Amino acid sequence: MRNIVPVTLLAAGLLCLPVAASAKKSSKKRSKRSGAHVALHVSGHHVVRGERVVLRGRVRPRGSRRVKVVVRGPGGTVRGTRSKRNGVFSLRWRPDRLGTYRVRAYGRHTRRLRGAHSPARRVTAYRHAEASYYGPGLYGGGMACGGTLTPGTLGVAHKSLPCGSKVKLLYRGRRVTVPVVDRGPYVAGRDYDLTAATKARLGFPGTGVLLSSR
Repeated sequence: MRNIVPVTLLAAGLLCLPVAASAKKSSKKRSKRSGAHVALHVSGHHVVRGERVVLRGRVRPRGSRRVKVVVRGPGGTVRGTRSKRNGVFSLRWRPDRLGTYRVRAYGRHTRRLRGAHSPARRVTAYRHAEASYYGPGLYGGGMACGGTLTPGTLGVAHKSLPCGSKVKLLYRGRRVTVPVVDRGPYVAGRDYDLTAATKARLGFPGTGVLLSSR
């Protein structure tokens, strides 16, 4: 009787060995799936609405595999393509609405590769807008959206955009994001009146055409 218990335990241990070995093998198989990397670049971060944007990227390890490009923002979309043998992929996209988009590329996972995605790239689509400026002679007066107009007030006047709406403006490489702070302009054909501080930030001459995200 003394020898029965040890023998039984030894037999149970031997029976567990194949199970443990098979578990190790399966874990090794799972660990063989290697990591992947996806890079993405855009031909322009600030474009006019409807202008073509080229999305170029590369997947690693190299090879021909499916790539999904997701565009989030106004009128977002999902595009599919396939990388070449050297891992490079390319496709074209035209933002058809104003605003800022976030573009990211995803590499599809396989039995040997884990899925991966690129950092998000931002693209802002603008329109041409007629603008003028105001301020001198009006400082100290109230603005339609509240507050007092001063030489340092950053913002724009617009006829219909809600007060506080953020507008991205671009003029000859200079960019600024400002809120709607007032109503105007009241000259036919003009879209915005810039405050003097906004005009100075952009290097805007006073009247002319700039690019607007709204």
